[in-house]
Parts: sequence; structure tokens; C-alpha cells
Amino acid sequence: MSAPEKLQTRCVIVGGGPAGMMAGYLLARAGVPAIVLEKHADFFRDFRGDTIHPSTLELMHELGLLDEFLKQPHQELRELRAVVNGQPVPVADFTKLPTHCKFIAFMPQWDFLNFLSSHAKRFQTFQLYMETEVVDLLIEDSRVVGVRAKTPRGELEVRADLVIGADGRHSIVHTRGGFKQCEFGVPIDVLWMRISKKQGDPKQTLGFFQHGKLLVLLDRDDYWQCGFVIPKGGFDEIKARGLPEFHNELVSFVDFLRDRVAELDDWSKIKLLTVQINRLRDWCREGLLCIGDSAHAMSPAGGVGINLAIQDAVATANLLAEKLRSGPVSVDDLRKVQTRREWPTRLIQGMQVFIHRRVVTGRASGRRNSLPFVVRLLKWFPVLRQLPARFIGLGPRPEYFRSPTVT
Repeated sequence: MSAPEKLQTRCVIVGGGPAGMMAGYLLARAGVPAIVLEKHADFFRDFRGDTIHPSTLELMHELGLLDEFLKQPHQELRELRAVVNGQPVPVADFTKLPTHCKFIAFMPQWDFLNFLSSHAKRFQTFQLYMETEVVDLLIEDSRVVGVRAKTPRGELEVRADLVIGADGRHSIVHTRGGFKQCEFGVPIDVLWMRISKKQGDPKQTLGFFQHGKLLVLLDRDDYWQCGFVIPKGGFDEIKARGLPEFHNELVSFVDFLRDRVAELDDWSKIKLLTVQINRLRDWCREGLLCIGDSAHAMSPAGGVGINLAIQDAVATANLLAEKLRSGPVSVDDLRKVQTRREWPTRLIQGMQVFIHRRVVTGRASGRRNSLPFVVRLLKWFPVLRQLPARFIGLGPRPEYFRSPTVT
């Protein structure tokens, strides 16, 4: 067996998703040698979130990338609307946000990551290794000093002053790092599927809420990406009832899908997303920091997980880049990232847990009120729509680019 290839860098980032790629870009921009390791051969994945929030668009403006970024194919959503018990309801108005872009941009995540990685590669301090799956951490005297990975070319060892785990909710980094996790029970799962889109269909994303059940349609240009909320562990029961009954249930939410719902002619075309909400008690140890879903798995509700992950990356670069450029950072330095980002995470997760337990449960509710009281308030008083717009579009603690730039 040949000896593993060995690399040395200042920072190695595990995972090329939004958190990892943004952290790699910002650190490299600040002059910190950074390597991003992504286990897949490309960024193309179905069922990844498509939402680019106003706070992220503001960051792109601060980085001087916004004009070019908005030339990429995307849709713009200035108002979030839902259909609640058959009635259209405006929920959030983004047009009053104090940002350059007063909308949510819908862009396939693979396009976003390709855009970001192409700009990161312009810095000599940045390297991206695809098809490189991290399988373990390198630990010496209780300090994480690097990672071990497998590639098509053989084994790879990357030693670094800092390892950043940004490898998602099933993170090998936080598992091998020995972190303890707080789990919050979520009573739902989501079924993901695609259905063709036709001329005359409504534009943009629509959420259809009926007495505890929810169907979301994401506009992917030529097809709808559909997310249907079901009770936790209820997929087998749905399959036992058969596809025709499942089709009827979808049509009961969205009648305009009636002429094409039969495209879902096999259960293999319907994927189960197990919804989790959890977070690490400690996000770091000597030589290691977890951010994004690796530190805190979010529900897909509101699409805020991507927003939160990117803000983690910005805070990481803001707080660590200058010191990391010249040498290692201490665990006290790493704790500053958790201190800054933990309370927004707690607040958002608390809201998500409340929504899933009290509002969207995946089960039919016996209550038949035309509209819940809070929804009626949003309909009656337009100014109130700015509150969910700020919470969804900016988050409770938006981060702004502060790390140094080395040219």
C-alpha cells in the first residue's frame, strides 16, 4: 500500500456547501491559505435549498460580486405568500428591508456554489479538492491537527492549524471530534419530488397550508420541486395506502397539478427527507471548529438554514482571519464564533420547533377556522409583514463583511 499524499495548509475546511465554500472564499480573500475538501465530484444535488436571502445578497454587494451574481439565472421573490385553508395570504414583505436587494433570490444551490468557487479560485491562497472524502481527524496531544481523506488517487492527509467542519448534519467531523449533541424532537418529515411545470402555472414559490398539513412548491424553471410535510415516520403508512391516494392528497392542495400528478408513477421518484433540529453543546475544541449544519441542523422551514450557515462563515472569517493568517488560533478564539452565532441559532431553532409542534404537524387538524388569528393579523395589517420579512430575510443577527482583504 502506497503512503498517503500529504499537504500542509493554514486552514482545511471539510465540506463544500454554502458554509464551507463561503468560509474558504473569505479566508483566502484575507490571505489565509485555505483548502476546501468536497467528497462529491460536483455540486449538483437534488433537494438542496435554493434560497439566497437578502442578507447573503447584501454580503455579495459588500464583496463586489453582486452585479455579476445577479446575471446568473434566478427568480426574485419580493413578497412571500401562502394559501392557507384555501385563502391566499401575504406573509412577508421584503420590499422595506434596509438592503440593496429587497427580495429573496431563488437560484439552484449548485449554481451558487459554482459561482462562489470560481471566484475563490482567483486567490492563490485557495484550493478546492473535489472527490475527496474526509474519513477521520488527525489528533495529537488532544489537539486536532488535520484530516485524513480518501480520493480516487489514494489516501490524502492534510495538516492544518485549523480544521473547520462544514460537512452537514451527518458530519464526520463533529462525530470524530467527540462533540455532544442536543436533539429537539421534530414531529415531521418531508417528501421531496419533482412534477413538470406548464405555461399558465402560478409563478414563484407557493406554500399551501391546510389544517396542519403543508405542501411547498419551488419553481425550478421547467419543473416544480415539491415538498410535502408528513408525520414523522409516516412514509410507510402512506406507501401502504398506494400511489393513487397519494396523488389525490396532493391534488387536494393544488388542483392545477391534477393533469400531471401521475408523473409520480413509482415510489422511487419520491424521496424522504428526515427532518432534524439539533445543535452541538460545544462547537469547538483545540484545532477544530464546526459551523453550519455541522454545528446546528435546521428544519427546512423558511429556508433559513442556508442563511444561518453563511452567516456562521462570515463571523468565522471576521473573528479569525487576521490571527489565523500568521499562526494558529486558540480554543478561546474559536469560542468567540460560537458565542456570536449561538443565540441566533437558538432563537431560530426555538421558532422552528414551535411551528412544527403547534402549527405544521403533518397531520390533519380538527380545527376548521378559516384563518388562524396570527395569519388574519398579517392580512389586515400590512406593516406586520415586515416582521417575518426581517426574521426570514436578515435573521436575528445579520453578519457583515469585516475580515481584511489582501490583494
